[in-house]
Amino acid sequence: MTLSQRLQADLTQAIRDRDELRRDTLRMAVAAAYNQSKAARRDLSDDEVAKVLAREVKTRRESVDAYSNAGRTDAAQREQAEIEVLARYLPSQIPEDEVAALAREAIAEVGATSPREMGRVMAALMPRVAGRADGKLVSSIVARELARRDLSEHGH
Repeated sequence: MTLSQRLQADLTQAIRDRDELRRDTLRMAVAAAYNQSKAARRDLSDDEVAKVLAREVKTRRESVDAYSNAGRTDAAQREQAEIEVLARYLPSQIPEDEVAALAREAIAEVGATSPREMGRVMAALMPRVAGRADGKLVSSIVARELARRDLSEHGH
């Protein structure tokens, strides 16, 4: 069963179960994947569907932050609940320490020595963690690792 089929089957089950949160969340996810597949004029691979879901999760994370900052905890909690529904369909996330180890490997690979080379490191690293680590987290870890390297090389 493809990821698209699984989403569709789970949506049907959520409708039967009268589970509004899962129904609405999966309906939006199925629609986003459908729109992407229409734009591509073909069926999406599981990886492409996972990317669509990861984008949906990212959007909701941003909404959680916005709602929390605005004091709208009810809306933030709903967005968080939607993230949890969608997360079940994504590849398991890489722990932070593993992302840091991969970042150090990528830094060594491209020979980066300062934070100015962050773009090169990210270009080498992102394909390895795609869909399994949040881009914002990855970039903060890379920045931290490059800053450490920069400090140690300049002896400060």
